[in-house]
Amino acid sequence: MNIKKRSIISFIIAITCCACGGSGEQPKKETAAAVVQYQTGRVERTPVEQVVKLPAQLAAFEEVSIFPKVNGYVKTVKVDIGSAVRKGQLLMELEAPEMEQANIQAKEKYARSVSDYTISKENYERLLQASRTKGAVSPMDLASARAKVNADSTVSNAEKASWQMQQTILSYLQVIAPFDGIITERNVHPGALVSAEGKSNKPMLELRQVSHLRLQVDIPERMAATISNQQELSFYLSAFPGKKWTSRISRRSNTVNMQYQTERVELDVNNENGRLSPGMYADVILNSKGNADALTVPRSAVVTSTQRKYILCIRRGKTVKVDVTTGNESADRVEIMGDLQAGEDILLNANEEIKEGVSIVIK
Repeated sequence: MNIKKRSIISFIIAITCCACGGSGEQPKKETAAAVVQYQTGRVERTPVEQVVKLPAQLAAFEEVSIFPKVNGYVKTVKVDIGSAVRKGQLLMELEAPEMEQANIQAKEKYARSVSDYTISKENYERLLQASRTKGAVSPMDLASARAKVNADSTVSNAEKASWQMQQTILSYLQVIAPFDGIITERNVHPGALVSAEGKSNKPMLELRQVSHLRLQVDIPERMAATISNQQELSFYLSAFPGKKWTSRISRRSNTVNMQYQTERVELDVNNENGRLSPGMYADVILNSKGNADALTVPRSAVVTSTQRKYILCIRRGKTVKVDVTTGNESADRVEIMGDLQAGEDILLNANEEIKEGVSIVIK
């Protein structure tokens, strides 16, 4: 019983000592407020060079799908796929007996009209000569003869034009190459009926000029303004890995595609050895010098969120979010377009956590 009382007393004393020890005042710790430091920079007016790789494709310098101009049957086909042809060369012959008969009839009508005109003219000249004798020919007969000459002349000219038209139509039965090139497609054979009404979507022949090719590349709008005519570009073809080709800009569309915001540019490529083919893909290396009047900032100053792209500008000592669009980019700088001026102070290393209205002291 005494042991139990001693234990309780000891426990109470221990608690009391602890309580007394805990009642002592702890020294106050002063917590220093964290000071956030921001790096600042300025908007500059400098060009930004950028090297980009753009997809391109080779195309024939000239190409044409040859369809029939008149209805007829294929008589002969003098070329096939891969045939090299020259301008003016006969490619195909068609036949249409009814057109040949129409041409003969038109020719005969013209010959008859010429004969009628010749007779009426001779008759008028004789009457005119006879009219010199007073009272030999009445003025009415002379006027009628002159009117008949004019009418027969008009009919003769019309018949001549009709015959020439039939000759032109008849010439369509011979298909002639419009330029030098290679036959790349053939879809008809002798005996086939071809129609000029467009019943078939396939051409009779496909002709392409491949000794001279076009390299077509679409350049983004922001870079198209910085390239110059006759600028030399290098490109690589997928069919020839590692081989570098060069050519100069030959043509520009001077029109921006509204869907893709690009401008079509063409380079002439010599293909006299025949190694290249239309349709080959290429990668064009474009070195954009940049716009000398463009506003630029360090890449770290541009904040890109899911909703917008902006820069934290410092105005009247506080941060302001200014929406921008970007252009050329290099390893450390980027072109910007927005409500900004050269020389304005901006935050570097900006991020979405920095809100508007934060006080910034620029030293």
